[in-house]
Amino acid sequence: MESTRSEGDELIEDYVECLMSLDANARPCENDNSSLATHAEDPTSIPVGIIVQPIRELAPVGTEDNKEPTLGMEFESDEAAKSFYNDYARRLGFPFRVGRSRRSKGVEEVLIMKRFVCSKEGIYRKKPSSEGTRKRERISMREGCKAMMEVIRDSDRWVVSKLEKAHNHHLGTCSRVGYLRARGFIDTSDKASIVASDAMTLLRQNAFGEGGDAQGLLDYFKRMQADNPAFFYSIQVDNNSCVTNAFWADSKARTAYGYFGDAVVFDTTYKKNKYMMPFVTFSGVNHHLQPIIFGCALLIDETEFSFIWLFETWLAAMGGRPPVSLITDQNRAMAAAIAKVFPNTCHRFCKWLILSRSKQKLAHVYSAHPTLRGELEECVIKSETIEAFEARWASVIDKYDLRKNTWLQALFNIRQKWIPLYSKDTFFAEISSMQKLETMSDLYKKYFNTKTSLKVFLTQFELAMADRFEDEAQADFETLCTKPNLKTASPIEKQASAIYTRAVFNKFQEEFVESLGYNVYKIKDGASSKFSVTRDEDSLETFIVSYNAGKKTATCSCKNFEFSGILCRHVLGVFLMIDVRVLPKEYFLQRWTRSAKVGAIMNELSAEPQNTCQESITSRYNDLCRDAIRCAEKGATSVKIYKAAKDVLKKAYDNIIAFEKSTSKGAQRDVININEEITIDDAINDQSLQDPERKVTNLLGQLLGSSWSP
Repeated sequence: MESTRSEGDELIEDYVECLMSLDANARPCENDNSSLATHAEDPTSIPVGIIVQPIRELAPVGTEDNKEPTLGMEFESDEAAKSFYNDYARRLGFPFRVGRSRRSKGVEEVLIMKRFVCSKEGIYRKKPSSEGTRKRERISMREGCKAMMEVIRDSDRWVVSKLEKAHNHHLGTCSRVGYLRARGFIDTSDKASIVASDAMTLLRQNAFGEGGDAQGLLDYFKRMQADNPAFFYSIQVDNNSCVTNAFWADSKARTAYGYFGDAVVFDTTYKKNKYMMPFVTFSGVNHHLQPIIFGCALLIDETEFSFIWLFETWLAAMGGRPPVSLITDQNRAMAAAIAKVFPNTCHRFCKWLILSRSKQKLAHVYSAHPTLRGELEECVIKSETIEAFEARWASVIDKYDLRKNTWLQALFNIRQKWIPLYSKDTFFAEISSMQKLETMSDLYKKYFNTKTSLKVFLTQFELAMADRFEDEAQADFETLCTKPNLKTASPIEKQASAIYTRAVFNKFQEEFVESLGYNVYKIKDGASSKFSVTRDEDSLETFIVSYNAGKKTATCSCKNFEFSGILCRHVLGVFLMIDVRVLPKEYFLQRWTRSAKVGAIMNELSAEPQNTCQESITSRYNDLCRDAIRCAEKGATSVKIYKAAKDVLKKAYDNIIAFEKSTSKGAQRDVININEEITIDDAINDQSLQDPERKVTNLLGQLLGSSWSP
């Protein structure tokens, strides 16, 4: 019986080719530790509103005036050549694919040739099936077409070396038929040719409803922005003014990014289910290890240009600060867009999606060797060093004689792009190797079904987000009002329990308890000493901890603190050995603490020039909305603080009205100074606020910085 196959499996050959063609020597991840504890410009200071942007066509270098490919034409990269040929194929109306690629020989394999061919290239040959086995008949597009364009690497340029423009078939057929059929938008028995515009219309109507004009979505955006002007949305249209993609982010998502936007996941798991709406999210994890949304989009067109538009739009909505790290699915167009929009962000493929696809790709091997799957996943997930991972991988491959397996060889060749061990010097907010964010697929299963309309979908999504905020509020309550169970008498464990949220402390506690089972040996003495930390039973995984006695700081070769933001068991083991009683404050990353959302954005913005938030009424409004939201979040934590916040806000409002009236009468007064300090106690006790010129708008900031307890 033929198993169910997702889009990634239907196009598995192209996917493996994608993996093999990725340059193993891509730009290294840049580690900016300063980004972990600081927050840049507040996202809600960005003007909001509908932004209708036509799809851009990026002209490759040297081709501005050339619409037809010619021999000797030069490009800056193979992707630029592909983009040009994609545009050329779209104009003529024929689908194309990468027919061949070649890499240089030697230690460092480099891509040196790519050939783009018409999808009707080649001759289909039916593979013989075993007797009694029934297989679904597939429609072949192969007609022996010779049209192609081949480019080769010449120093830092790519040059067209071979070219054939003539086709042996009629042009104008749609390149999206397979894409639509894979998602169930076109019945597999429908053999009629569909022109590109009709195919796009079908896909658009499936997401936006009858007519494909997205009026319902636009009405939703307008209603949301009327309720909250900090709501951001943008719509991309094609040359016919039809919606191709749409993005939006509410004020909570934009504010949350200021605190937890250092590590982001771009979720496109709708691709795994042909019935799911093309709905993508930017997400992360908060200080309670709960999933949090940073923005959403309906992604109809999946070209590099659309991904560039989406990433640039999202970045603008988030205040222009790119994340430290970004995890996505494997997609060539997406990867190319990320390299252009986020050049300094460490981009990694999601290991869980790769392992999920491996279950299907290696189904026949798993069936023959039931223990293989567990050993392979354990190798990826539980290896603690690069050396241990590579040794275990080689052992598994040799044990099951899989040296010639194309899939596994491709995955190993790009191990730096998806195995977390190779990105340990960059922050990814992954405290546990088993940590897995809730994906859109999980959300669909919980809240939606295959027939959910766009209108109902948006309503349900709002409810789903409300549930998440309730979960965060409940976690805040549990952290503040309950005490964790300590497993030792160590002051370090007690210190961590008072600083971390409950969820993060539980992870820290695991590391702390595990540290008791490691053997620590000093291998270098002095002001900067070194220690060897290992378990007796596993010599492959030995870690070196360097300790600076003067600064009382330590670093470990496992890079767990740089990767996750909490100390590893190896450093903790060394601290216990040298009798460190209290951890330095720099080892408590604020984004994991109880005070993760207290004052970080407010304090940072206080240093901004005043004219930055005075340029337009929208910027001023957004700036004040941000302050009000922070006040509401803090003010709702207890009845006592709530009453104080209400009093403070009323006095502030009355004072603003008084200032407005005095200004309207001709009094020449300065603009409100948001930086003047005033304590909450003073504001509450001063019933009259006699001086009308006293500036009180910074009351919100003072409230947020207060240390009141219920």
